[in-house]
Amino acid sequence: MADRPAGVDDVHRVAASMPHVKRLEGPKGNPIYQVGGKSFVFFRTPRPDATDPATGERYPDVIMLWVESESDKLALVQDPASPFFTTAHFDGHLSVLVRASRLAEITAAELAELIQDAWLSRASKTRAAAWLAARFPD
Repeated sequence: MADRPAGVDDVHRVAASMPHVKRLEGPKGNPIYQVGGKSFVFFRTPRPDATDPATGERYPDVIMLWVESESDKLALVQDPASPFFTTAHFDGHLSVLVRASRLAEITAAELAELIQDAWLSRASKTRAAAWLAARFPD
């Protein structure tokens, strides 16, 4: 998994594999993954804040991932070559955006880590500690 490009199926697989996750559908059928009633992966519907700079058309494939901190967000979005981005709408919001069409620019393992971190940022402290203890026993 580490060397192959990531894809949308990986987003669904990893998000759904995390403990205590519920998959909901937004008003337009867009998948939303939550832990404890808090979203950590959210497939957005086309919005005016995420558009193609050349055509002005709204991106139809934006996925939002929560992050732990502003520094984590900046680390993902500062490099213009990165597939991750943000918009003014998300100023002060601990999340990053990525287009599904650009997921292949990272590996499936990198994506899995980002989704696991998104889950950790939204899960209760008890759930997060239990998952980490099971994954990384002393």
